[in-house]
Amino acid sequence: MKAEDLKGLFRKLSEVMEENRKYLIKLDSVVGDGDLGLTMGDGFLAAYEAVASTGESDIGKLLYGAGKAMSVAVPSTMGTLMASGWMQAGKALKGSTEIGEEGMADIFAAYLDGVANRGKAKVGDKTFLDGLAPAVEAMKRSVEEKKSGREMAEAAYEAAKQGFQNTTTMVAVHGRAATRGEASRELEDPGAAVAMLMMQAYRDWA
Repeated sequence: MKAEDLKGLFRKLSEVMEENRKYLIKLDSVVGDGDLGLTMGDGFLAAYEAVASTGESDIGKLLYGAGKAMSVAVPSTMGTLMASGWMQAGKALKGSTEIGEEGMADIFAAYLDGVANRGKAKVGDKTFLDGLAPAVEAMKRSVEEKKSGREMAEAAYEAAKQGFQNTTTMVAVHGRAATRGEASRELEDPGAAVAMLMMQAYRDWA
């Protein structure tokens, strides 16, 4: 895959976030201020528009540019975290002009690192990481097992979906949900839902 091919992924990400805008608003209204759907819809649209309008062949620079555009469009806490993921992926892939399945796994592994480093959260804290981390692990296994790109994307989505569902067994550590203490355990985490939707878009694109 080349930088031009990845534009399709960003288009699909934007479409999926827009389609699920109301769903994310509903989820976030329970534990947050209800603007997650707006933030993700606007943020991923900005990222797509940034990559769609460039002729950049360096995959790393393309990803970094997407993150930069997202950070400007949605400078909220979650918007900044998602932008940080793309920017970290951009740094990791800088200089690459063509990648395979391993490269795709590297993109999302770096994305995970970028969000974790910026947000200072860890897996198990009931956040976005609990949706994306299982997906990244599934992608790494797929690379080791030499599965096709389509199989890898499907495995990543299923892992992210399970990770999102598993957040109902966790007590929130960060954000407004954390003020609920033990009562936060049964709630679905909106951030992990975003990770699941990202993997849904990745699967549909693949």
